[in-house]
Amino acid sequence: MLSKKHDLRKMSESEREHTVNTTTYGSRYFCESVPKFEMPEEGMPARAAYQIIHDELNLDGNPSLNLASFVTTWMESEADKLIQESIDKNYVDNDEYPQTEKIQDRCVNMLARLFNAPSDCKSIGTSAIGSSEAIMLGLLAHKWTWKKRRQAEGKPVDKPNIVMGADVHTVWEKFARYFDVELRLIPLKRDLYTITAEDVTENVDENTIAVGAVIGTTFTGQMDPIKEINDCLLEIKKNKGWDIPIHVDGASGGFIAPFIYPDLKWDFRLEQVKSINVSGHKYGLVYPGIGWLVFKDKTDLPEELIFNINYLGGSMPNYSLNFSKGSSTIIAQYYNFIRLGKRGYGEIIQNMLKNAKYLSKKLEESGRFEVINNDIMFPLVTARLKDVDFDVFQLSEKLREKGWIVPAYTLPEDAEDIAVVRMVIKESFGRDMIDMLFNDMVDTCSRLKELAIKKEDVEERENPSLLY
Repeated sequence: MLSKKHDLRKMSESEREHTVNTTTYGSRYFCESVPKFEMPEEGMPARAAYQIIHDELNLDGNPSLNLASFVTTWMESEADKLIQESIDKNYVDNDEYPQTEKIQDRCVNMLARLFNAPSDCKSIGTSAIGSSEAIMLGLLAHKWTWKKRRQAEGKPVDKPNIVMGADVHTVWEKFARYFDVELRLIPLKRDLYTITAEDVTENVDENTIAVGAVIGTTFTGQMDPIKEINDCLLEIKKNKGWDIPIHVDGASGGFIAPFIYPDLKWDFRLEQVKSINVSGHKYGLVYPGIGWLVFKDKTDLPEELIFNINYLGGSMPNYSLNFSKGSSTIIAQYYNFIRLGKRGYGEIIQNMLKNAKYLSKKLEESGRFEVINNDIMFPLVTARLKDVDFDVFQLSEKLREKGWIVPAYTLPEDAEDIAVVRMVIKESFGRDMIDMLFNDMVDTCSRLKELAIKKEDVEERENPSLLY
């Protein structure tokens, strides 16, 4: 006879879940539908909840095979440990977590020097959720500076505009719409895919709050001619008195150029470059989400945009769109800075560039692709198909069946007839992985070609008039 302690018949169903000697999959939760639209009345054991969600997430793509995203998918175990140790800290609580604030300020100072801020400038900046928030904060500062200057001159402030190329990220268009600024979007040119200094000169006027320039575009990985744009704006300032700043979107290229092209002038060495954003979670090699905004000098950030709050403890300055944010990615960024140093970053990026060029060469030599960013400055490859029997969207879809996530899309305005696939080469994507990707791309092209020929043969047999 079983004792009361072990009499399963007298136990509740919940108690039996923890007593029956079975695996998680043997529990009742795996023969019932999981809650999807309404919170359940009763909960479930932690191991069952974990396993249900874990198994469902297997339907997501594999981050290691995701060539669409620029976002970092791997960090060292020591970084993972630091992230876990600081994952419960809300960065905005500076009074409670003063050392984290100091670490953020160290990162900002390191970036200002990495971007060659002049020694007589007092640079200032902040971390952000990503480059999208950083860009909006930077452009808000430029709008505010323009507005204050116009008001001091007794001029109207009702028609601000911003000038940029169609190669920018969507967040630039969002800024213009959200903050009521006229968007002057310069169309791309075939076989160029960036703006020119002449384009900028034709579009700016006294109401231009800033010019947006990109180093490492999302579409092709190229860069706008930032030095030439700067020189044109200096000429305009001299002749017309319009002091128009440049905000450089370095979301991708800002963590590449300093280590690989140190003599390339795109940063604070240029007079009109007043602010730069960069994504730590891209080539800063940190998990999402972390972005950075750096101003050349504190005078480039109007004091009115900084809020001082005291209801979290002490008095703390706050300059952000999103109030709360985690501390863990800030700590992870600092880890990378001191762990890798300039040499470490340089070696990692060199490897990525070598692998991108290797893939580019193989695609060109296959005879099936035309790489449109032949002068590869950043570790991504953008190519279009030479074959007209199928398109890049079919190729992308078929590659997905093998696990590869390779995006296909058309280029922006005035180049929208060009459809491409783009492959971002990340730190953890080695030579063997590139060979496997390439082989699958060529094999998929061959199968799509065969399917197109078979389809054409069937159509001809069913409709003989097509032969004439």
